[in-house]
Amino acid sequence: MAAKTGEAIWVEKYRPATLEEMVGQEAIVPLLRSYAAKRSMPHLLFAGPPGTGKTTAALALARGLFGAEWRQNLLELNSSDERGIDTVRTTIKQYARTAPIGPVGFKLLFLDEADNLTSEAQAALRRLMERYSASCRFILSCNYSSRIIDPIQSRCAVFRFRAYGPAAVRTLVERVAKAEGRTVTPDATETIVAAAAGDLRRATNLLQLAATHADTVTAETVREYATVPLRREVEAMLGAALRDNFAEARARLYAILTDRGASGDEILRAIHSYLPDISDAVLPARDKVRVVEFLGEVDFRLAQGASDRIQLEALLAHLAAGGSARR
Repeated sequence: MAAKTGEAIWVEKYRPATLEEMVGQEAIVPLLRSYAAKRSMPHLLFAGPPGTGKTTAALALARGLFGAEWRQNLLELNSSDERGIDTVRTTIKQYARTAPIGPVGFKLLFLDEADNLTSEAQAALRRLMERYSASCRFILSCNYSSRIIDPIQSRCAVFRFRAYGPAAVRTLVERVAKAEGRTVTPDATETIVAAAAGDLRRATNLLQLAATHADTVTAETVREYATVPLRREVEAMLGAALRDNFAEARARLYAILTDRGASGDEILRAIHSYLPDISDAVLPARDKVRVVEFLGEVDFRLAQGASDRIQLEALLAHLAAGGSARR
């Protein structure tokens, strides 16, 4: 049963509609349910990595508060598209100052990726949050709470969403596959778990992509479509560098960049997550500290627009040179 033309996006199809349907985030969901039951809440700040349920929680809370009228009482904006002060002074201000619909005394404004707002826009937003708190409550979502100014954070109840564990990702893959009539081999499930890295959205998208042309999803199919470097590939690349085989490590890096289509940021995150699992016999703890320090420098250079390939080659050369010195 191949995928049909116009098939719904599984991420949206299987997104929990209510707080009761949400899984994981056990420290957060019960508090949101109490807000919905009492129809009272402060401004909220959801912080955490992508795919951990921040947007889902905001939409489910709106449904819990307003019922059938939730759409009329919710404005959803993405700060990646509208990040300047003009958006705050016009769109957000005009919405916040109008009266809510229904028995709840306020309405919601959900500002996704709020850490992309400029400092001027955040300062203006802080004033609106103070001035219109009686008629509008704000839910801000961000990947990095450190990029949100302190005056806004102090006016919000901060909820920190955590990446999902392997068991939660496996459960999601099995549930969606069963609902869609697909078979996923155990190796394929573990490959999706490794590639998703705790991101349920990424896991669902990868499952749908791998199941597009076949009823049975195999590990090979997943690897073909995964855009993030898989753990075994990063292990092999780092292993070559630590053996002072820079040529092999460089070739494996190129394969991940070209054949896999991974970005420098994705490879860097994979290396960072793998480092703690390298035995001290292969890479002593003191050397791991130096590598992490070098990873920070590479991450900064990539953020400044440096070449992915050159910076990651420099990292592998640093590891290879360290391996040669240890011998």
